[in-house]
Amino acid sequence: MDTVGRDYATESALASTFGIRRSLDGERLIAVFTQLVEPLGRSLPAMSEVVLHDLSLLPNSIVAIHGSVTGRKVGDPSTDLLLEKLSHRDTADLHLNYVTVLPDGRRLRSSTMILRDVGGNPVAALCINSDPAIWETVVWAAQSMLGQADDADVPVVVQRPLTTEPPEGSEAFVRDIDELAQTLLQRSLEEVGLPVESMQKRHKLDVVRRLRARGLFMLKDAVEQTASALHVTRFTIYNYLNEIEQDQPAESEETTT
Repeated sequence: MDTVGRDYATESALASTFGIRRSLDGERLIAVFTQLVEPLGRSLPAMSEVVLHDLSLLPNSIVAIHGSVTGRKVGDPSTDLLLEKLSHRDTADLHLNYVTVLPDGRRLRSSTMILRDVGGNPVAALCINSDPAIWETVVWAAQSMLGQADDADVPVVVQRPLTTEPPEGSEAFVRDIDELAQTLLQRSLEEVGLPVESMQKRHKLDVVRRLRARGLFMLKDAVEQTASALHVTRFTIYNYLNEIEQDQPAESEETTT
């Protein structure tokens, strides 16, 4: 897949809902790394992907990509993991060689580097995703021919059936904002472990707290989507957010809100 870049001249004036704006130095940094994405991708082994995110354009932050490991394209959103790190103002700029699992069972090796301007402000994220499955399959085939492999050695890509549900704890490589929001909502609801109809205020407050930590409320229409999922009004969600912000426990419990 060839590298594709955005027209920065037409987008530089767009305000970001994340409060991350590009400085002149940030503009130059992104321009340089946009040009590096393709040669970097071509220098990596097969089944590798290089992605550049412009953080001022979050959530639809991908501005350059080379490779097709995750099937994404320019204009697609960030992952839930990147969103969460930014919402926590994570100061660690390097996250190397962590494992994530795709819905089809493939295990990726991923690394993320946050790029900052001279003022120390985050302006971009450079991500590399590699799928080692082809090499694992080659090793397994060679071991089989030598009589050194057994069923326990079968590569995960051979063993795992295709599923539409993301594995627990995996990074979500989504195609649009709605999918990202639904992923974050689903995971937070599952962690609380109760059907919405059975939730009391403390449970719904816990869901909102988890969603806030994951950066959901940095997305457009997140309050409305959360209100719909929890069967409350958007004003209730705002109240929950204020309560969390003030770090005050819920003063009363109720079976419905």
